Amino acid sequence: MKQVQLNNGRTMPQLGYGVFQIDDLAQCEQGVLDALRTGYRLIDTAACYGNERAVGKAIIKSGVSRQDIFISSKVWIQDTGYAQTMASFNKTLANLQTDYLDLYLVHMPYGDYFGSWRAMQELYKAGKIRAIGVCNFLPDRLVDLIQSFDIIPAVNQIELHPFSQRKALRKLMAKYRIMPMAWAPFAEGKNNLFTQPVLKAIGDQYGKTPAQVTLRWLRQSDVVAIPKSTHLARIQQNFAVDDFNLSTEDLNRIDALDTGNPLILDVATCQEAYRLHKIKFVQ
Repeated sequence: MKQVQLNNGRTMPQLGYGVFQIDDLAQCEQGVLDALRTGYRLIDTAACYGNERAVGKAIIKSGVSRQDIFISSKVWIQDTGYAQTMASFNKTLANLQTDYLDLYLVHMPYGDYFGSWRAMQELYKAGKIRAIGVCNFLPDRLVDLIQSFDIIPAVNQIELHPFSQRKALRKLMAKYRIMPMAWAPFAEGKNNLFTQPVLKAIGDQYGKTPAQVTLRWLRQSDVVAIPKSTHLARIQQNFAVDDFNLSTEDLNRIDALDTGNPLILDVATCQEAYRLHKIKFVQ
């Protein structure tokens, strides 16, 4: 599996397995086991997913050495703030049955995420976290965080797929060598991604599916991706993207699918709602 280098010198796999919305804990555990047996070494979870314990059980059961697995988790909105983040982090470690995280992220740019970042910097300097980052941070919040602290986020996990390519945001992130990490790389099936004519036509050239073409496009765009599936055949299929290369023409055709807007989560709208009404976001 190809590794990418983060801005702090650490490396991480460029393709991982995500467990968002796998609420059945037995199914989550099996999915992580299947992913690890397939060859995935990046597992992405979060406190608010409610499945960290299942992830931890699967990692132990897999027999794969902890040092060979890159585990990413996140602190949720209700736990932003220095003390709350420290407590949430310790709970995450207990759930995952590990004594460190490879990557810890602020899940949303709401609440006292400055307090969270102070806690995360301390944990990073103490060796409890190998890299720290954020999720869903748009340019204004990202620059504010960068200018306010001495550690620049290593990762920004964002909605990123052929229909929402976040080109301006990624240009800013490249300036600070912040790695883009694509959640919902298949756009949750929106815009009929799995049968989309351009992606299908490109895939037909290589004997690949639109999903595999999408993951290969992200690979060649230097983006980390964390596709989710609970079906072994699809987990294996998503992993099989190292045996072909997209041409410049292919890449340009996929780039042209960009709508310029998010399809799943409009962070700016949610941000304003949170500011005005202090909405309590829950899983």
